[in-house]
Parts: sequence; structure tokens; C-alpha cells
Amino acid sequence: MNEGHRHTPTPDKPLAGRRVLVPRGGPWGDGVAASLRQRGAVPVIAPLINFAPTNDQATLEQALADLADGAFDWLTLTSATTVDVLYAYRAVIPATTKVAAVGETTAAAMQAVGYRVDLVPERDNSAQGMAEQMIDLETEPRSVLTLRSEIAKPVLTRLLIEAGHHVRSVVAYRTVGVPVTEKIATDVHSGRINAILVTSGSVAEQVVEQFPDIPASTVIAAIGPRTAKDAKRAGLTVDVVAERQTVDSLIEAVARFTLSPESETPA
Repeated sequence: MNEGHRHTPTPDKPLAGRRVLVPRGGPWGDGVAASLRQRGAVPVIAPLINFAPTNDQATLEQALADLADGAFDWLTLTSATTVDVLYAYRAVIPATTKVAAVGETTAAAMQAVGYRVDLVPERDNSAQGMAEQMIDLETEPRSVLTLRSEIAKPVLTRLLIEAGHHVRSVVAYRTVGVPVTEKIATDVHSGRINAILVTSGSVAEQVVEQFPDIPASTVIAAIGPRTAKDAKRAGLTVDVVAERQTVDSLIEAVARFTLSPESETPA
């Protein structure tokens, strides 16, 4: 079927006519889609993961009640999804509790719903980077609440405990896979999708599971070195890695990368 004339990339529209798969929906997906359109791309929103409540509501509710009562010196957040959980529970963070967010995306999500953030790692936007900076700051034992996903590795908890801090690690949510439509699966396998954004290890696992035959010409773009490592571990070949763990950095990296010529170009 003729799809009309091919769009030629230009400096202000570097992704002209390119179809880019956005792996999460909601406000986040809409924001990414808008940024892609500004650069000429055709965003294809196809949520590969969603978030479900924790299987242990009682433990989470007790932790949030203790947080409101001032039981913790620090609250740590390693994903923007945790912010959604805090907001859904109308969690109260007292002035005496400092808040550490793993990166700019999580910090921005906190500020967007009216919470403050006291610490964002300066160098390394990862659980390890956050732990190292907190350990440098706090020489005395502190009480820390870490809210995490069910599948998160307990790196932050382990490092803080090893440094002498008292840590309560609580599961705030579960990550579940979402099957894509048959049309999107076909578009990925045929090469009609030119790039796939990979924003977490969970997304990488779903990409591998749902798209077993991704053409070599499809650009796989990871939102930072940590996600790239997780993606490679899941079995993906990563072509582009964003310098910073932000959506803008990810899209800029894809825009800079020269996408392969489409295989359907006549010989």
C-alpha cells in the first residue's frame, strides 16, 4: 500500500516520518509522543508494561502511616511510578523527613504533584549512586524508608544497611506485562517501526518476549547506561544509549543516530 511521499529528515525535524514505539501510556506516554512529534516523528504508543498494586497493601499502608508520623529521617524513591503510589495514597511527608529521588524524571514527578525533593544524585542516576551520596552525607545511623517495585534489586537497601543505617524496604507496586495488538506486533516484525524506546529493564524484557524477530534496521534506544545494561541482559542489541536518564536525552540520542535506510527501498 502506498503510504505517500517519504519525509526527508532536516535539522529541525531530524526524525521526519520515522515511526517510534513509545512503550508506556498515560501522561508520560503523551508527553513523549509530543516531544517526538516536534522532531517530525510518528509516535506509536504501545504500552508494554503497567503497574499493579502491591500484593501486601497492609505493609505499605503501615509504612506510609509511620512516614506521616515522622518515623523516618529519609524517604527514597527509585522510580516515577512510586510517586503515583504516594499520590494515590495521599501520603504525608513531614518536614523532618528528607526525600531522595533517583533522577530528574522521578524528582520532576514528585514536584508535579506537590512534594519536595531534597536530594537527586549528582553523578550517577542509579540506586547505587543515590546510596553513595546519602552515605557521604549521613555519617550517623539514620532511619530510611525505601519504596520500590516488586522486582527491583535491593541494591540501595543493602548499601545503606552495610553503612550502618536502619532501612525498611517496602514494595510499593508490581510491574506487569501488557500484550500489544496484533497490528503493532506485525509493524515491529516487518520493520515498519523504525525505533523502539526502552525505558527500563521491565520494558526490555517485554520487547524481547513480545517481538521475537526485530529487524536489524530497527533502532533500539535505551534511556541510560543502567537500562542499556538491563536490556543487554534481557537479550536486546542496544544501538543508542541516552547520556542522561531523561526522555529529552533519549529522544535527542535517537535523533542524532542515523537511522538505517528502510529495507523496502526498491533495488
